[in-house]
This record gives sequence, C-alpha cells and structure tokens, in this order.
Amino acid sequence: MTHDDEQRLTQALKTQITRWVNLESPSHDSTALGRMAAIIESDALDVGLQVERLDLGPDTGPALHIHNRARHDDRSGILVLGHYDTVHPIGTLEKNPCRQEGNRLYGPGIYDMKAGVCLALHALGLLAEPQATTLPIDLLLLPDEETGSHYSRPTIEDFARRAVFALVAEPARAEGGRCVTARKGTGHIYVTAQGQASHAGIAHDKGQNAIEEMAHQILALQKMTNYEVGTTVSVGTIKGGTTSNVVPDRCHIVADFRVVDENSAQALKQEVQALQAHNPNVVLDVRFELNRPAMPRTEETAALLKKCQQFALQAGFALEEAPRTGGASDANFTAALRVPTLDGLGADGNGAHTLNEHILVSTLAQRARFWHYTLAGLS
Repeated sequence: MTHDDEQRLTQALKTQITRWVNLESPSHDSTALGRMAAIIESDALDVGLQVERLDLGPDTGPALHIHNRARHDDRSGILVLGHYDTVHPIGTLEKNPCRQEGNRLYGPGIYDMKAGVCLALHALGLLAEPQATTLPIDLLLLPDEETGSHYSRPTIEDFARRAVFALVAEPARAEGGRCVTARKGTGHIYVTAQGQASHAGIAHDKGQNAIEEMAHQILALQKMTNYEVGTTVSVGTIKGGTTSNVVPDRCHIVADFRVVDENSAQALKQEVQALQAHNPNVVLDVRFELNRPAMPRTEETAALLKKCQQFALQAGFALEEAPRTGGASDANFTAALRVPTLDGLGADGNGAHTLNEHILVSTLAQRARFWHYTLAGLS
C-alpha cells in the first residue's frame, strides 16, 4: 500500500467513524439504537454484504447479522463480535464533540467501540463475495453489551456454537494497542435487609434498623475481596430509609464482583450464600448472579493469537497480549463455549467511558489491514 493509498484509507475510515459517533446510541434508548442500526445496515449493504436484523425485543435495538454467506450456506465459520451501544447518554457530544486534535480523534463511544466495528466492517466489505473466503464470516453487532448483554446473550451463544473462531472488536488495550486473551468473569450480588419501621424519637427501641444491619453485611462483602486469588467484591449502590426521623425498615445494596475462573465463582457464591443477619430480627434476602463467565487463556487461544500476530506483522505492527483484564465483554460468552476467542482487536486509543475517549488516527490504516489479512487468512 502506497503512502497515498494509506492516507485515502485513513480519511475514509475517519469519515465513517465520525458519522457513526455523531449519532449517539446509549444502551437504554431503543429509538437511538434503532437509528444507529439503520446507518450500519446501510453502510454494510453499500459494500455488498448481506444483512439480517434480529429482533431482541421492544426495549432495545436489533442485533445485526452482517455476513458474506452464500444462500443456504449453514457451515461453521468465523464469528466477529461487536456492539454499537455506548455508555454515554444523549447530549454527551456537547461535552465531547467528535473532533481531531493532533493524532487523537475524540468522541463518545469512538474507542468503545464504534471505531472497532468500522474496522471490522471495512475488512469484511473487502471480502463480500462468498467465494472470497473459504469459510463464511459472520459479523454480529449487538445493542446492549454495555448493560450486560441480557437481551443479546442467547443470540451470541447460538452463533458461537457454530463458530470455528471468535474475534472481538472491543478496543485494543491502551498500553500499546495490545489484545486480550483472558478476562475475569463478572456478576452482581443483591442483598435486601427487611427490618421494622418505628418513630425514631418516640419508639426508637421498637424499630429494627435495616441500614444498621446492612452496614454489617457491607463490611462482610468487602472482606471477600482476595487480591492473591484475583477475586474482587465492591458494594456499589445502597438505598434505604425514608426520612431521618423514622427507623428504616428496608435497605438494599448491589455489589459488583470479578472472578478469574469457575472455581473462584463457586467459592465466592458459597461465601455469599452463607451470609447471616447480625440482628436476628432482620430478614436478609441474598441473590448471587454471575452475568459473564470468566474467559480463560487456553492453548487454543494461544494458537489463535500466534496466527493473528503474523497477520499483524503483515499489516506493519506487533500484536502483543495484555494481562488478564478485570473488564468483561461478549468474548466471555464465546470462550465459555470453548470457542477459541481473541478480544481487544479494535481501535487503538484510550479513555473508554470518559469524556477523554479517543482513538489514534495514525493506527487506523494498519488496524484495517490487520482485520483484512486476519479474516482472509483465518478463513
């Protein structure tokens, strides 16, 4: 690729990415998600790809299945995963407009992960004809990854069951654009304490304070963090009481947890389920929910990484792997089904989920070539 060709490719990618970022698509806004899905569908059809909309329900956007399969081709293929929802609410563009400053292109959702989806779509567009690849390629784009993929998970798993490999266009790690070969599993712990309300002045001794009880439970949960094992627990929200002059009869908390493998998840679950009320007159309700299973680094993952590292060298850069990350993605679902999975193959940049979110423009052409070589080579 000549310098002029690289400049043209970079400009084309910047134009498409900017157009996508300027259409805000927060996870909880089904109308905005629908508009975003329509733009992606149009862009995919323009480059000759097949597009199928998959309805996930009225409260979210559609899943988009973009592929180069011939008619009636139901063979196993390469699954590429991405999401088009963002954590940023409508109006974030006013605080973080899509703009270029030096080598950085800013905007809400640009790094996580609209730019990565653009890169994968561009590469697949170059392989739009069914005969362009030996194996079919399925690009599955989801509308609810940032909120746990509760609507999308069954669809992801259906596609994963007929996948040879899974490649995920989540953003590359900020420390040198590294990919991800292992992720922790994630979930939530829900605890409700039910006590007895009473007047805080006249009948203080008649009350059973649910917030007091929950204070004991919070400390117990926080102590379940074990950095040596890799398990973390963090109580993130608490709600309780009505007014200051009423002994509160109810308190509810939600805690986030991260685990490195299934054994760690089961060990934590046993600890959580063993929680007992400090005050015998308060009733506890405890629920443990593993949302995403851990993504282990397997021999098959290592072999896939080795292949992709060769494609990266062809594209002009070295693809290194990052240490296991505490963040989760839809890669957790494919890896749990024993599909060799490589994640963090999207755009290089930094600032995910912040007003400093950006990608590095100088890496776009290289990353686009990498995706092209990878999809063509693996298939």
